[in-house]
Amino acid sequence: MSDVTNEPLADLFRHNLWANLLLLDSCEALTDAQLDATVHGTYGAIRTTLTHLAGSEESYLARLTGERTADAIQAEQVLELADLRTHLRRSGEALIEVARRVDTIGSIRVAWGGNVWQVPPGIILTQAINHATEHRTQINTIITQQGIEPPDLDGWAYVVAYRSVDGVVGW
Repeated sequence: MSDVTNEPLADLFRHNLWANLLLLDSCEALTDAQLDATVHGTYGAIRTTLTHLAGSEESYLARLTGERTADAIQAEQVLELADLRTHLRRSGEALIEVARRVDTIGSIRVAWGGNVWQVPPGIILTQAINHATEHRTQINTIITQQGIEPPDLDGWAYVVAYRSVDGVVGW
């Protein structure tokens, strides 16, 4: 095993965790009707999309580690926001650690759409980031369509959120 860590890749997953939790913070101010709202062209209602996002992260993590948590989100399950926070934090922190040591993980067997592939772990990590970004954007669209300002979740907002007092970013 290599001692080298992939901190730039881990940074992507630190941002991912931050963005997921900030979006969840924003959603906690919404009513049940707002959480159950949807917009054509999105995955579904905010609450359903958040649960799907959290469950997918657990699934990606299971593929990368070969381990699935006993309380992993099941298909068709919809969780309350407090429960989602627990799932998103746990999977987000674990994905950061996996990203740091991705070079130690061999290829992963993936069955999808009637095909089976052996893919490098970076493909699973790529899908995790792309999937989360897509669904956060869909949720922000639904929030915006309800006349509410969504949280700014981009990389620059992340940097601003973690800048030091003197303006120099320190991680």
